[in-house]
Amino acid sequence: MDKKGPEKKARLLAALDKGMVMIHLDARRPGVLVPTSLRNESHLRLNLSYRFDPPDLTVGEWGVRCTLSFSGSRFKVAVPWSALFAITSHLTKEFWMYPDDMPAELIQQTMVTSKVPESVTEQSAPAVERPRAVLREVGRPEDGPEEDGPEDESPEPVAAVPAPAPTPAPVPVPAPVPVSAPAPVPTPSPVEAEGPKDEPPSPRRGHLRLVK
Repeated sequence: MDKKGPEKKARLLAALDKGMVMIHLDARRPGVLVPTSLRNESHLRLNLSYRFDPPDLTVGEWGVRCTLSFSGSRFKVAVPWSALFAITSHLTKEFWMYPDDMPAELIQQTMVTSKVPESVTEQSAPAVERPRAVLREVGRPEDGPEEDGPEDESPEPVAAVPAPAPTPAPVPVPAPVPVSAPAPVPTPSPVEAEGPKDEPPSPRRGHLRLVK
């Protein structure tokens, strides 16, 4: 018989008086009766309540017995106190755990996922000091080279770029010489413009001669 059986029994009965309770058990332990598909579970959770149908829940010196439904099929389960390692109350959210009865693989998983205390963290890994921003006054002659970069670091060579061809100087343009306006040409009169007209010849007249 489990030495902590009486304590587990008292905890479970007190929680059942308030409402539904979940028990945590190792289904691989001797004496556990659960469906075949669940017999290899290292952490099996079962809900218990006096209101389940049928109301055949019994909590005794050996352990817990109750008919539960699994995927629509009923099964008479039996859980000895040695297989039960935690109790949770759905109503009060209280949780009682018995580490001595927990499976080994579950203990290792709990140790990995649990939070490591700060004191242990400081001892195992030295704190990494974050770089601090330094404010310096620019423009003073006493300012030395920056501490972050090495002193002998030379700038990267820059490819030579040919200088642009010189732009020719502008040629001075002589100022224009003033030219006198041409003398106005007299406008010919209408008669002169047309030119002299030839007078038509006068008609020739017949001459009469006297013959003796």
